[in-house]
Formats: sequence, structure tokens, C-alpha cells
Amino acid sequence: MGSKERYHWQSHNVKQSGVDDMVLLSKITEEAIVENLKKRYLDDYIFTYIGSVLISVNPFKQMPYFTDREIEIYQGAAQYENPPHIYALTDNMYRNMMIDAENQCVIISGESGAGKTVAAKYIMGYISKVSGGGSKVQHVKDIILQSNPLLEAFGNAKTVRNNNSSRFGKYVEIQFSRGGEPDGGKISNFLLEKSRVVSQNESERNFHIYYQLLEGASPEQVENLGIADPTYYFYLNQSGTYKVDGTDDKKEFKETMNAMQVIGITAEIQLMVLQIIAGILHLGNISFTEVGNYAKVENEAHLAFPAFLLGINEVKLREKVTSRKMDSKWGGKTESINMTLNVEQAGYTRDALSKALYARLFDYLVDAVNKAMQKPYEEYSIGVLDIYGFEIFQKNGFEQFCINFVNEKLQQIFIELTLKAEQEEYVQEGIKWTPIQYFNNKIVCDLIENKLNPPGIMSVLDDVCATMHATGEGADSTLLQKLQAAVGGHEHFNSWNQGFIIHHYAGKVLYHPAHYNFATKQMSLLYRLSNNICKQANDLVSKLMKCTPHYIRCIKPNETKRPKDWEESRVKHQVEYLGLKENIRVRRAGFAYRRAFPKFIQRYAILTPETWPYWRGDERQGALHLLRSVNIDTDQYQMGKTKVFVKNPESLFLLEEMRERKFDKFARTIQKAWRKYIARRKYEQMREEASSILYNFKERRRNSINRNFVGDYLGIEDRPELRQFVGKRERIDFADSITKFDRRFKGIKRDLILSSKHIYLIGREKVKKGPEKGQIKEILKRKIEIQNITAVSMSTRQDDFVVLHEPEYDSLLESIFKTEFVSLLCKRTEELTHQKLQLKFSDSIQFKIKKEGWGGGGTRNLIFSRGQGEMVVIKPAGKTLNISIGDGLPKNSKPTRKGVVVQSRGFTQSPPNRAAPRPPPGQCRNGAPRFPQNNQMKQDQTYSRPVKGPRISTISSEMPSLPKQGATTKARTTTNMDANMEFMKVPDQGVAGMQRRRSVTQRPLPGVGRPKPQTHRPRCRALYQYTGQDVDEISFNVNDVIEILLEDPSGWWKGRLHGKEGLFPGNYVEKI
Repeated sequence: MGSKERYHWQSHNVKQSGVDDMVLLSKITEEAIVENLKKRYLDDYIFTYIGSVLISVNPFKQMPYFTDREIEIYQGAAQYENPPHIYALTDNMYRNMMIDAENQCVIISGESGAGKTVAAKYIMGYISKVSGGGSKVQHVKDIILQSNPLLEAFGNAKTVRNNNSSRFGKYVEIQFSRGGEPDGGKISNFLLEKSRVVSQNESERNFHIYYQLLEGASPEQVENLGIADPTYYFYLNQSGTYKVDGTDDKKEFKETMNAMQVIGITAEIQLMVLQIIAGILHLGNISFTEVGNYAKVENEAHLAFPAFLLGINEVKLREKVTSRKMDSKWGGKTESINMTLNVEQAGYTRDALSKALYARLFDYLVDAVNKAMQKPYEEYSIGVLDIYGFEIFQKNGFEQFCINFVNEKLQQIFIELTLKAEQEEYVQEGIKWTPIQYFNNKIVCDLIENKLNPPGIMSVLDDVCATMHATGEGADSTLLQKLQAAVGGHEHFNSWNQGFIIHHYAGKVLYHPAHYNFATKQMSLLYRLSNNICKQANDLVSKLMKCTPHYIRCIKPNETKRPKDWEESRVKHQVEYLGLKENIRVRRAGFAYRRAFPKFIQRYAILTPETWPYWRGDERQGALHLLRSVNIDTDQYQMGKTKVFVKNPESLFLLEEMRERKFDKFARTIQKAWRKYIARRKYEQMREEASSILYNFKERRRNSINRNFVGDYLGIEDRPELRQFVGKRERIDFADSITKFDRRFKGIKRDLILSSKHIYLIGREKVKKGPEKGQIKEILKRKIEIQNITAVSMSTRQDDFVVLHEPEYDSLLESIFKTEFVSLLCKRTEELTHQKLQLKFSDSIQFKIKKEGWGGGGTRNLIFSRGQGEMVVIKPAGKTLNISIGDGLPKNSKPTRKGVVVQSRGFTQSPPNRAAPRPPPGQCRNGAPRFPQNNQMKQDQTYSRPVKGPRISTISSEMPSLPKQGATTKARTTTNMDANMEFMKVPDQGVAGMQRRRSVTQRPLPGVGRPKPQTHRPRCRALYQYTGQDVDEISFNVNDVIEILLEDPSGWWKGRLHGKEGLFPGNYVEKI
């Protein structure tokens, strides 16, 4: 796998493209901003910051950094730790909701085709991934995610600017419990572009659902719904466009139907939905001919299918599209009159019916989604606003006017909160500030929505609708005359003979009153609609203003919809009207974070004893005390009248990091105590379960059968250099230093980590180039998926060899804690595969080796035989490794529940129930080297230089047999040290060595006083460095002299060093 696993896609050894945060630009001009965005876009970096605002450029292709790996990287990380990403903004929003107990919202703005809808999907997908919850919560998550394909099918369409343009606005509120679990939601929809149902411009399409139905309908549906080629339908054939590049309508139809299923729409209702959709298509094929100035259905056969699908009578349908009923009052009486329509009126009536049907169907689907995830009360929420963007077409009617008005209001929110309100707050709080000028588009909003003095365009439109409801003739010219009279002198308004121009924040737009449908005699409807638009827009603004807002500014780099295509003038235009330059200037001169004194103290009170749990003094002084406690420079913050202002995000991240460390420390203390309590209760049960795996199959070590299981023998919690390779959500079950054998039976040290899903084998290599040249770095050598392990082979003797069998090639390992490792591996395999792991016991084992170069992989053999003693002797012979070892405990041995009490030298001590660690071969696991071969210290013959002949395994047994110290023994054969010289050269104080074990607090030396009488206790000298693994152990360095208090047959001795008593492994020392 290599070391790349630890690095993010943008964080290591990549080309630097511009700056991540444009606050850091050397020049603040539109040209510099565009150039920075261009550099990053062409190098596939689509996200850039302006402080907390995220700029997103549409790449028009699928990018590689939206995987689970990125979710893990950004979850819980500070903004500056990783490259800009929409996940960083979403994570910040989610955490702020939980921390401040305040509702959040994200406003995604930009013109049509800039990527707003996709951004909203990624936000909802991230929240779904990182938030917890049970089956009910998962059901809500599924509904939230499945609402996207459903509403896209019925509310999105291809336009000339965007292949998947949202033709409606939606505000999705994801509701959360106090614990941060999404347990409800609500979708508000507005401004559905109903006119698209009956007509489309050239090169555009109707809503996606029509083409999905035509492509994906089953043979039965084709027959029952009257499905034909799209050219057959008038509502589809006007634009001449039926296909969209990169869109599979058939596949998306299945996704749409599945979404309805997940949301809870029954099969019967689903059929009705499809009947209405098909019925609308058939309605559009009803055409009219003129007979005596009145409309008549041209082909009566076209009435049959829509009537059948909509469940109405053909005669009634013909009457409704060719006539209308009017009520007249005369002399207190009401009389109904049927009026026959002309051809033009009949066509408008047919289209109005189609649009009304579709709008009500869309509202029903939104309501069905809301009912499926509603909750009776609200706690926290995150709102995601996705509305179709500012757009300019060749002919712009009333719907474009409404769309652009809502976008104008959203721009106003951004200006109010990021430019205007922020600067006003500095002045109110007494912060030194030089005002920064910017364009405030409130003047355009007032032009459109003012009620009086002068009346806005909406008010004028209402007046025209109210005064001319009886006739539509001349309404266009009347509207233009009244607009000229009311707002003709406004600098953002121009009129001309066919319409009027509004100078929006995003540019000038020409509107055609002829496309306002005055001639439809639906002026009362238009009146209600204009009032409703204003109300919806203002209600939306009010809702957004109640939340803590976050911003994503989407930019469209081209109109070709092709990747890597950059239109300079288009992007510069967007940069200008979005006000990015002013945003950068305010952010650079301003403060990234501000918080009222009480809330600031409440959040960071845990940092000092004076503020925890309560600060009992002046709140301003309390906030100042906290800032000083973390040594933030005085130029990085200012104290206002009621709030503290922090200038740079890094200073805020420092506060957050210090706070996290405090909580982490307390959590670890509680966690450690709890784990120790649980471990003491369950270790006997675990030991017996593990022993049953080997029962009647394998001999046991004499002194290890009763040892306790520890699991983590590497101190992973304090080893970030090892922890980095393991996924954030993976639980670590076992970690130890083992020996892995290669094809030549050469033993190589590896750190083995067993998680809930994988086995990691980690080695160390020296960096050969770069700034870290010469340093030793941890490298992930192999990552094995547990479910890929087909079997585990072991011998019947008491050795520590384990072979992991996989489809590709096998791994030969040697671990003194093999019983614990294999038992945990069996449990995890059964959990993942629901099958028991196959265990093989044989004194003749064959395993596959990895292919190298052009040669084949082949196999190797292990032959186990009876030897002498408890030390393994291994002897390679070609492709076979001969292993011999003495007899162990019988195969039917079981662990005892309690140890034997041993009395020695006045101490009563239960022998430790864990195995003493092996003597390190060349270097101990803690990283300390052995004594140099030429040192002058007298050494036991056990540690003499290696001699020729069969070598002994670099890993000793689970519980090595210890000869009595000082006795004369035959020289043991030791490992050929030259064979492992690479690993031995690892320096003790390298990167790995510096972060090896968790430190053990040593007691201070006894105070000076009357000297104690000398005791004649035996002493020993440390041959290796050892770091204690539990609270009852002592740590020592090479050459430390330890006073021996107790020698236990288990291999654990008790001693005293620097006034502290504790246990230590006897095979790490020699008596003196």
C-alpha cells in the first residue's frame, strides 16, 4: 500500500496552485481573484476559501475527492488542517449546531449551471454519513437522500444553460435531536416553473420525469398509459430535444420509482402518479379548430386517453376545455352562464389545466416526503437552500422575473450579513475600523418590492391586474406606461417599446410583458401570484435570518458545459457581481470570530481552574483571562463592549484544540478506569474462550496458559504514527510487535494491528530524499481484509508460528501472543462473514508466497519436529523451514482460574497472570539497542555472539523458560544478527523512538536525611530498555541497576528503582 495512505489528495507532494484562502492574495483585484481561481480550476482544485465563505467552481465532471476517505479526513478537523472542501464547511456547520445549540443554514448561490444542486447533495450526503442513530434515524436519512432523485425528476429539466437545472426552489430543513442525530425534516418548495409543462424553448426539455417514463416504462405500463415516441406529444416535441448527453433516463426512472418506495408512497399511488403524468402528455395533444368563431376539438379521439387516465368523462373534458362558466349577479340574484371559448382561449384553458395538475402533483410529492419524516417538535436544524440561479434567456417572462427577484433577495442577505452588518458591529462595539465601500443591492430590491413612495414594479403589476381584470387587451402597454410613470427615473430601470430593463446585481435583464400572459384573462391569478412571490421571498429571508448562515458561492466557468474550459470574461463578471473583492477586503481587515462574553466564557471555561465550573467576576475580565491563559498574542484579538473579537481562524482553532485536549484527557481517564474494571471482570472468560480454540489440537506454553489478555501491547493511543493507518471508525482489538518471514525465511520486524475490518502490517524505512531525509518513518507494508482470510494454519507443538492463508498469497508470522490474536481474528471473521474461520493444525504446512518480478510465486513448506527446551530452533533448507522445539503442556490443558500463592523473602505475591515479554533480539520493542558487542560489562553467556549452525527464532515463546541467573549453561544459538541489520540500525531516538511508549511518571528521589542502613539484597543490571505497560510495572533504561525484591517463576520479578517498587521482566536483566 505504501505511505500514501496517510496523506490527503491535496496535502502532500502536489503542485501548489494559487492560494487556498484568497484573503492571502498579495493583490486584491478582480483580475488577481480570477487568475487564482483559474490556476486552481485547471489543476482540478474546485474549492477556494474567502475566510469562512466557500467558493466552488463547477468542474463539469466527477471529481475524485468525495469518497468515504475524505469524509474521515474532514470529520472533526479544523478548517485550516485540510484543503478547502465542501465537507469542511458542512462539518463546521454541524459542529456549530451542536456546540452553540443554534440552528444553522447554508445559502448556495450562483447563476444557473454553477453547480448549486450538486453542492446541496454533497452537504446532505456528508451529514448522513457522520451523524449517528439507529434504524429510525437511518430511515429519516434514507428519506432525505431519496428526496433528491424524486424531486429532481419532477422539478428539474434541461435548459440551454444547464442539463440538470432546478426549475423550482427548495429549502430543506434537516432536523436533529439533542444528540445530533437526524430524526426529522421538512422541505419547503416555491416558484415551480409550471410553464415548462406546456412549452419549452429551443434545445430545452420538459421536466425529466416525462422522458424517464417514456424510456423506462415496462411493456405493461406502455400499453396501459399509452406511451409512445416523444415526437408524438405536443408538450415534448416543440423544442426538438429529447436526449441529454450523460443522462440515462431509463436508469433514472428506476431510481425515481425506488425513491417513491423508500418515502412510503404505495404502489397504488405510484400508479396514479404515472397516470397523471401520462394524462398531461395526452392532454397536450388535444387541438382545436374554429367553427363559427368558436373552438371545437379537432379530433375527438384525442379526448379518450386523457379522460381515461385522469378518471373523468370524455364529454365533461370536452366541455371544460372549450367553454367556461361565469357567475353574474343581477338584482340580488346569481345566474350562471356557459361561455364558449375561441381557439386561442381553448388552448390557454387546456394548458392551464395541465399546469395546475402538474403543480398539485408536485406539491403532493413534497407533502409526502414531509409526512414521511415529520417530527412533533423541533430541536436543532440545518437548512440547505437550493434555488435555481440568476438566469437570462432570449425572452424573459414573469417566471424569470420572479426567479431573479428571489436571487436579488439572497444577494441582499449576503451583503447584509457579511459586509454591512459586520462593519456596523465593529463601530457599535468600539473596534477600530476603516469603512470599506461596496455595492448594496437593496436599491434594486426596493425597486421591485416597494409598496409606496415610490411604488415598486410588483405594486404596479398588482394595480394593472386589479384594474384590468375584465379585459386583457392593452394590458402590456398599460403596464409599461404605469412603470414609466412610477419608476421611470430610477437609475436601475429602463423602458423601451417592447418591455423594460432592470439592472440586477448580476447584470441587465430585458423583460417582455407579452410573456406575462395578460391575454389569458387570468389576471386575477397573476395578481395573486405576484403577491405570493413577495410573501414567499420575504418569509424565506426571515427564516434564513433566524439561523447562523454559511455561504457557498458557485461559479460557472463556461457555457459549453465542458471540463477545463475557462471563459475569462464570464468568470470575471461573476466575481464582480458576487462582490468577492469586497468580501476579501472586509475579511482581511476584520475578525474571523466574535462571541458575546458570557457565551465565550461558557464555551472555554474548562481551560482554567479559575473559570471552571463558574467564573465569578466581571465577564469581560473572564474572557480576557481565558485568552491570556492560552498565550494568544494581543494583536490577534480585541475586546469590544459586549463581545470578544478574534482576528485569525488559527487563534480560534488554538482555543478549540486546547478545549478538546482537556475533554480528551478527562475522557481518557474515565475510559481507562472503566476499561480496566471491565478487563478484570472478563479476562478469565476471554482466556478460557481462546484456550478452547487450541484445546486438543495444540500444545500450550507452560507459563503462558494462565496469562491475562491485554490486547494493545504497543500503546496505540499514544502512537499517532501507527494510528494514522487505521480508519477513524475502526476499533482496534489487538496490537503487538511480531516477526514476519519472507520467501527466504528471513525474519523482519513488523507492528501488527488487528482492527474490526483489517489486519495492518507496519514497518519502518529510512526517508531517502526531501526535508525528512535520513529519518525513520512508519510505512504501511500490507493491509489485509479479514474477510479475505480463508484459513489459519498452526502446528501441534508449542511454537508461536501462524500462517494466514489468502487467495493471492499467504503470510508467515511469529507472535508470542498467538492465542489471543487468533481468537480475536476468529471472532471478527465470524462477525463479518457469518462463517467460522477454518483452523488447520499440522506439523507439515505449505503456504503460497508473493510473486516477484517475472518469476512465479510458488510455495514454501514448514516442517515441525520434536526438539529440546522451550526455545524454538529453526533451520532453513531450500524451500523448507525446519522448526524444532521441546514438548509443551498436553493438548488438553486448560487455564486455571487462580494462580498459586508464592511466598518469598517475606513477601506474599500472586504471580502475574500475564506473560513476561521476550528479550529483544538486537533491539527491544521500545526501540533501545542492545549493548555494543565490545562493551566491557560482564554478560551472561546467554547473550554471546552468534555462532554458526541452526539459528534460533527472533521471537521467543509466549512465556520463555528462564534459566537460574548465575548458573553455568551451554551457549544458546542466537539469531544471525547480520541477517536483520537493516532493522537494527533504527536509531533509538528517531521519530518512531521518540513516540514509542506512554511515559511513566517516576517518583522523586527520597529527600536528604539520615542515611538508611544498607540492605544486602541481590541486584541486577538492565540489558535492555523497558517501558512499563501497566501501573504495577517499573520502567528502566540500559545499565540501570535494580534492587531485586522477588524472583517469581513466571518470569516477572519484583524490584525497586529510584524509590519506586514494581514488576519487571527478569529476562531483560542480568544479576550482578
